[in-house]
Amino acid sequence: MIDRLVVFGATGDLSARYLLPGLAALHASGCLGAGFRLVGADRSSWDSGRFRAWAEEQLDRYGAEFPADARRAVADCAEFRRADVTEPADVAAAVAGEGPVAVYLALPPALFPAAVTSLHRAGLPADSRIVLEKPFGENLDGAVELNRLLADLVPEPAVFRVDHFLAMTTVQNLLGIRLANRVLEPIWNSTHIAEVDIVWDETLALEGRAGYYDGVGALKDMLQNHLLQLLCLVAMEPPVSLDERDLRNRKVDVLRSVRPLTEADALRRTRRARYTAGRIDGRAVPSYAAEDGVDPARRTETFAEVELELDNWRWSGTVFRLRSGKALGADRKEVAVRFRPVPHLPFGEDEEAAPNLLCFGLDPEDLTLQLTGTGAHTHTLAPLTLQARMQPPELPAYGRLLLDVLTGNPALSIRGDEAEEAWRILAPVLSAWNRDLVPLQEYPAGSAGPVENYGR
Repeated sequence: MIDRLVVFGATGDLSARYLLPGLAALHASGCLGAGFRLVGADRSSWDSGRFRAWAEEQLDRYGAEFPADARRAVADCAEFRRADVTEPADVAAAVAGEGPVAVYLALPPALFPAAVTSLHRAGLPADSRIVLEKPFGENLDGAVELNRLLADLVPEPAVFRVDHFLAMTTVQNLLGIRLANRVLEPIWNSTHIAEVDIVWDETLALEGRAGYYDGVGALKDMLQNHLLQLLCLVAMEPPVSLDERDLRNRKVDVLRSVRPLTEADALRRTRRARYTAGRIDGRAVPSYAAEDGVDPARRTETFAEVELELDNWRWSGTVFRLRSGKALGADRKEVAVRFRPVPHLPFGEDEEAAPNLLCFGLDPEDLTLQLTGTGAHTHTLAPLTLQARMQPPELPAYGRLLLDVLTGNPALSIRGDEAEEAWRILAPVLSAWNRDLVPLQEYPAGSAGPVENYGR
């Protein structure tokens, strides 16, 4: 197990909200030894004392659920190195030390190529690992080039393209519920399933993240990685095992089976929009274009939706709808599997049954099954809902991902060809949107989103 983690971009939001609390969770669970070291590195003119004090503040703010001694242990094992990731000498000083190191690039995606190039020139100790946050590249060509640079630095199994969605309890249960229950697996196909909605709608607006978000947008921030990963787990064939090779091979099979989108498809099957001024829970929210740090000329979308179909034996005829939006009136974060209706209802002409719906809640993490039963009278139908709350995880998502990095288990990270296939799917959409073939709609903050007209 690697006992040294170097984080470039260490004073940013990712470290504060997720990496530091993830390390506190690992300390609390006894997963980190006394010799573990955290090295924070970025361009700030800080010293180790200031970095430790900042880490303590962030852990009190974002990791208060973990024991005080675990939070203190994380801060105590931290040190700071001033480093510009474009300067190989700075990078070499940050990663210098005995034994292998895990290097976490908590950086904007545009800096990945320069950072990887600097790491290559600086040199990494044998058996080191590198971690990248999504999105992996900024387009298909960028992903191919980034993969080439990474291959020159470390072997593929040492590259962790992390997606914290894959470590969520509900996401893990997608596989368990699908593959370990005879009642579901025989009907998990297009004969019985009409549509699958994979949705991450949130009331959260920009919240000061313009520096990252305005250069990315909803399509790259959510659909290209998080939601396509969920699509893989919903639609993949049962793997031989859950080791990294078998699991990731089946995920790549799904991505390769996605029917290519044409420009006409982009007009009919995609939507993009951004929010205007409105109110959410009684709070005034400015329009996206008026948010601090936003360049309105970029026409960055805060809402994206894409309909996909899979050309394979299991899923031909099922629609997969991926959608994410910010500043909406209600949170909806789920994978919703909608089954086809039964062929005949013997309850009379006036009775209709809503399609069965199986929902995997992502936040909160729960499971809901909507069925139809009889009402107060024998020959009437009424909805019946069954709900279960998932068991709380032993580790938060970032704790699990960091543990996988430190122990060298890449099963829940994304392989290089997988990242490229995800870009291939959405490349025609990006092209159509960049040329304004699909109009940029608007929706008031606090509303249900843009009208469903798919560009017509």
